[in-house]
Amino acid sequence: MKDKEIEKLIKKEMKRQNSVINLIASENYVSDDVLITLGSELTNKYAEGYPGRRYYGGNSVVDDIENLCKERALDAFSLNGKKWSVNVQSFSGSPANLAVYNAFLNPGDKIMGMNLSDGGHLSHGHKVSITGKLYKQVSYGVGEDELIDYENLLKIAKKEKPQIIIAGFTAYPRKINWKKFREIADSCGAILLADISHISGLIVGGVYPSPFKYADVVTTTTHKTLRGPRSALIFSKKELGDLIDKSVFPGLQGGPHINTIAAVAVALKESKNSSFKKYTERVVENAKVLSDELKKLGWRIISGGTDSHLVLIDTISNGLSGKEASLKLEKEGIIVNMNTIPGDKRSPFDPSGIRIGTSAETTRGKNKKDFIKIANIIDKILRS
Repeated sequence: MKDKEIEKLIKKEMKRQNSVINLIASENYVSDDVLITLGSELTNKYAEGYPGRRYYGGNSVVDDIENLCKERALDAFSLNGKKWSVNVQSFSGSPANLAVYNAFLNPGDKIMGMNLSDGGHLSHGHKVSITGKLYKQVSYGVGEDELIDYENLLKIAKKEKPQIIIAGFTAYPRKINWKKFREIADSCGAILLADISHISGLIVGGVYPSPFKYADVVTTTTHKTLRGPRSALIFSKKELGDLIDKSVFPGLQGGPHINTIAAVAVALKESKNSSFKKYTERVVENAKVLSDELKKLGWRIISGGTDSHLVLIDTISNGLSGKEASLKLEKEGIIVNMNTIPGDKRSPFDPSGIRIGTSAETTRGKNKKDFIKIANIIDKILRS
């Protein structure tokens, strides 16, 4: 590189990544092919519009790329193209969710999402997000067992009658009962949006239940368990596809990032390999082992365990805030993120727990024995 300052910083970040144990649940490591595609000449092309309907010339190749990405997205999730549409242009998960709301709602309409402390995401209507400023959030949460309280969720939905119900979370480790969500949405005439950003790779791998039988719209990021670049996909029932497309462009954004769309296509093809299924199986196995070992060592695990890649740990019960725990671990080369836990009375800037994910280190080849060691290292550091 001619820009030595940036080159130096890139090398510094590479060194940092290689020297730590990465337990960030939202992160993963892409293949060399994905990296090469992201840095390709596709970066140079501006392609405002959709395949066959662009506002600029010279798009014959990028039309093929976008169409291929859409085909691979449908294939990865075993979807029938006659029944489902997919938009591959959203830049990331939060813009994708906003695009869905923008397609179906008017400002002031109600969206029903899990509250932040119980595991919901900012883009599900939280007040600090644009989604909470444009729309009114009706929140639901978990019960005393720290599992989704479907009975209370139904009561709230019937009373508030939201236009959209969101099933999907950023810090909920258990399986979601998609069928119950469908029944609840039907009880109040709501659109059911499944946000599978964290678990999409696990769904493709067959180790987590799929929402497509029940949802009207499904959004996902592509950089977590799906192991692709930072981007997003919006799947919708065929009859809703045009509304979604118009909401993404021209509703919310201009020209798509063709290099990223191509990199998503590469990752989607990789997800169809038999090795990817084995990878997702290991991700869940490693999370369960990590959860069980930490529990043995005296740490309270939210909901008592995990069904996914994610483990949520109550640190405040052992005298440490989530921020203190995160900083202590990072100092010793273990990267996690501080996180609220159900019923948290502390600030999100210094909450009561930490969130751990096994996807990234499983990509690096770590197995169940490694995660038993990691649990003991975490325990030793936090108790030191």
